[in-house]
Amino acid sequence: MNAPTETALGLTESRSPGGRILKAVTYLLVLIVFAGPLLALLVSAFSQVKDPTQLSVIPSGATLDNFRIAFDQGVLAYLLNSFFVVGFGLLLQVAVSVLAGYALARKVFPGMTLVLVAVLATLMLPEEILALPLSVILSDLPVVHFNLIGTLAGMIVPLGAWGFSILVMTEFMKDVPRELEEAARIDGAGDLRIFAQIILPMCKPALGVIGVFGFTMIWDQYLLPLLVSTDSSSYTLPLALRTLRIDPAVTPGVVMAASLLALLPSVIVFLFFQRSFVHGLSSGALKG
Repeated sequence: MNAPTETALGLTESRSPGGRILKAVTYLLVLIVFAGPLLALLVSAFSQVKDPTQLSVIPSGATLDNFRIAFDQGVLAYLLNSFFVVGFGLLLQVAVSVLAGYALARKVFPGMTLVLVAVLATLMLPEEILALPLSVILSDLPVVHFNLIGTLAGMIVPLGAWGFSILVMTEFMKDVPRELEEAARIDGAGDLRIFAQIILPMCKPALGVIGVFGFTMIWDQYLLPLLVSTDSSSYTLPLALRTLRIDPAVTPGVVMAASLLALLPSVIVFLFFQRSFVHGLSSGALKG
């Protein structure tokens, strides 16, 4: 009855009372480590917290004053700035990713290997290394010579190309059968029609993956708004959290309320696109 069973990794799982207790304790510790901070954030956002050392997971003195004070501090404007940046930035990023992925997956052109290496290199370099050249470019945009420093457009344009999204779309588009493309060409379809009506619809799972990851990446941006913003009117919410945290007149409860507002959009987007996200990851795993 208590014989060990083999897990998917080839390990043995004991069904004895001691093994079950050990497993329950392990699960509880993992739950505390990962869910504890989130629960403390949720509780503190609705509590009168004066001292950051008094954060607790036990509700006491529920109040909405933290959110009212946060809105008085301009958090709503920062939230709207974040939505503006993530909305247009994500649209631009998805458009660039699907077009670049189509070119890299379905076309052959000179220097294609160098392009792939360059895309991979952008994922290997830390943001801090790119900060200085990026600020120089944004202060004098090549060819058009626009200065994007101090504008929300300066936060959107650099987000247009993300190596991760390009590589995901490239790998998914490579797996689309070429017979479908050849049949469409026989029927007289051009590249644009093949891309829009054949390739792109078959990559919906990949669109879900890059949509969720892209939203999270853009929403959590801190260094880019820090480089571009010249005054508080162009702050995004992650950048505004730093201002609230160092303000001696703002209590930790207000900071927790603003942090909760910064967390909710990512959670909502993940829950909304969860099925497409999981489908995209599982499809990639099966193809690999």
